[in-house]
Amino acid sequence: MSIIDIIGYIAASLTTLSFLPQALSCVRTGRTDGLSLPMYAIFSAGVTLWFVYGVAVGSWPVILANLITLAFALVILGLIIRNRRRSMSSRDRMRSIVVGD
Repeated sequence: MSIIDIIGYIAASLTTLSFLPQALSCVRTGRTDGLSLPMYAIFSAGVTLWFVYGVAVGSWPVILANLITLAFALVILGLIIRNRRRSMSSRDRMRSIVVGD
């Protein structure tokens, strides 16, 4: 393994692991109210393309890092969407109680 490969694996590990605290926090607390849905949607699309690129060029650091990062990002994205739907449902229920629908 070359020094460039080692640098790639270290960089991939650090950037991938940076999402772990956020993913764990969201899973543990269920809270995502401070997170941006568009950011995580765009980010997930970008990470998917990096994964495809890694497969195309045969770069294992790029493939592994983006596959794991995508998993973390999709967990967070899924929780954001779930919480937004629940929030909307709660507001709709409150509106029907107040308005009398």
